[in-house]
Amino acid sequence: MGKEIKFCLVYRDMWQSSGKYVPRVDQLKRVAQPIIDMGCFSRVETNGGGFEQINLLYGENPNRAVREWTQPFNDAGIQTQMLERGLNGIRMSPVSADIRRLMFIVKKKQGTDISRSFDGLNNPENLRNSFQFAKEGGMIAQGALSLTFSPVHTVDYYIQLADKYIDLGAEEICIKDMAGIGRPVSVGKIVAGIKSRHPDVLVQYHGHSTPGLSVASSLEAARNGADIIDVGMSPLSWGTGHADILTIHAMLKDAGFSIPDINMNAYMEARALTQEFMDDFLGYYINPMNRSLNALLIGPGLPGGMMGSLMADLEKNLRSLNKWLTKNGKPEMTQEQLLMKLFEEVEYVWPRLGYPPLVTPFSQYVKNVSLMNAVQLIKGKKRWSMIDENTWAMIMGRSGKLPAPIAPEIKALAIAQKREFFTGVPQDLYQDELELFAEKMDKQGWDYGEDDEELLEYAMHPAQYLDYRSGKAKETFSADLAKRKAEKAAKSNAGSAPIVVPVAAANTAPLQPKSLNVDVNGEQFKVRISYDDVGVPAINTAASTPVNNVPAPPPYPATNGQSKEIIAPLEGKFYLTKDPSETPVKVGDTITEGDTIAYIEAMKVINAITADKSGKVVEIVGRHGEEIDEDDVIFRVV
Repeated sequence: MGKEIKFCLVYRDMWQSSGKYVPRVDQLKRVAQPIIDMGCFSRVETNGGGFEQINLLYGENPNRAVREWTQPFNDAGIQTQMLERGLNGIRMSPVSADIRRLMFIVKKKQGTDISRSFDGLNNPENLRNSFQFAKEGGMIAQGALSLTFSPVHTVDYYIQLADKYIDLGAEEICIKDMAGIGRPVSVGKIVAGIKSRHPDVLVQYHGHSTPGLSVASSLEAARNGADIIDVGMSPLSWGTGHADILTIHAMLKDAGFSIPDINMNAYMEARALTQEFMDDFLGYYINPMNRSLNALLIGPGLPGGMMGSLMADLEKNLRSLNKWLTKNGKPEMTQEQLLMKLFEEVEYVWPRLGYPPLVTPFSQYVKNVSLMNAVQLIKGKKRWSMIDENTWAMIMGRSGKLPAPIAPEIKALAIAQKREFFTGVPQDLYQDELELFAEKMDKQGWDYGEDDEELLEYAMHPAQYLDYRSGKAKETFSADLAKRKAEKAAKSNAGSAPIVVPVAAANTAPLQPKSLNVDVNGEQFKVRISYDDVGVPAINTAASTPVNNVPAPPPYPATNGQSKEIIAPLEGKFYLTKDPSETPVKVGDTITEGDTIAYIEAMKVINAITADKSGKVVEIVGRHGEEIDEDDVIFRVV
């Protein structure tokens, strides 16, 4: 009998890597028993990462979701694991140590057994607290090596990194091949190196299937001593997700390993339920390109976990870019053409930003800068004109030391903008805040929840939590889903019943639906549809309202037509300040070219907008907190 290999179903990551949302708690509870009945999983990935933010975004209590989703696995003796982002906890930005400590206590009490902790820069210091807090809270502390392929990320680099994690308290090691670009032989050597030094430490391999290497990598990992292999299952296996349990099972069985049998009736039931959830609403947020393998990703190395959001970002930027191209008499681009420009630019940008591992959140930062560069180059402009504040924080060392030096051109840009490099311990930059959030809840008369779980949720995700509690999140999500269902219905109606226009009525608009009644989880939405001059429907949901009732700015003084316009370099949500401590630019102020004058939130980060013209502000056209399009006028100066 060969070495025993166990399996972990990464059910949370299956959804995270495919689209924007995860199933509701009632759906998760339904699929839990068939997953248990399959009989082949010793672990199931249930929560962590963006899981709880996503619950909040569609108006569901994430604490209830975690408790009720983990309970069946706890009862069956199957270990549950979560993904934890080190300094960032379970969000995209750094969080204070006291909030991080509470997180591990709460998650264990909610039913999560294992914390898979990773740092986006593979910075051991950022994980010191993660390992300590996890064990204090009663969880198993697993340290994840964020695997990537570059001149500085060698086999020896990862073996030595595992040594450091174990010295700091990691009880297990995960080879986190988030982009699936780990070369199989190198993956095997890394596992063998770790096992030779730490034979009693459990090693788990996690490989996305995106470019097609993960099946061979799973075999090499098993041959060299890995104990657990992460897998997905149909209909969300492959693509930017993970290899299917059936494939990995058959391969390892043939190779002589001891593996558990699969109850195929239960597999088919879990498979059918997952498809049902996609048909219900989740499929509306899954880009078809994320369901296919793509060997082109071997070059840029972008991870599967961010491909869902990447394709959504690409769609928005493509619309804006094509508006600009049309306005300037140039041919429009396709999504695939822009995607290839992005891939090429990632390969240019990544080494110049110091080779940060392409994992959340740093993969997003590299992608965002690359996309902005690509768009600027298409428009005949220069690179590096749009580096968001989150990326600058990474560059300046506020998340820890980068694996390699930044390029001279980036360093010169930082110096020109009077930015200061940080070389201390990143956690020290973020003072304890838990008491502050407790005071805010006290003022609102809000209960902290069982085991302080509501306090944790508010402190970890303040903006999303407030939108959840106010009902705004559910309203926004329901309206967006109604819009997507209406768009699909309109396209389906147009395709199945083409409209024939009689010759006598050639100049008359064809009969087309003006509104549709759309059902969203039992709620009825009436969605109005307007048409442009070529008959393409433009959906207008009744729930689409301004973000904050900011009054219209006063009219600017007469300038005899001499004013100059400052336009938005990208689309997103416009802000005059990024926090209350800042003083916003106002009418009458004098600004100088290069000054930061506003911010645009786009692609999960805050982008500082700098003036490309000097002068006296005579009108602020952009409205604080509202969505704007690329090339919208945001300021006028004289």
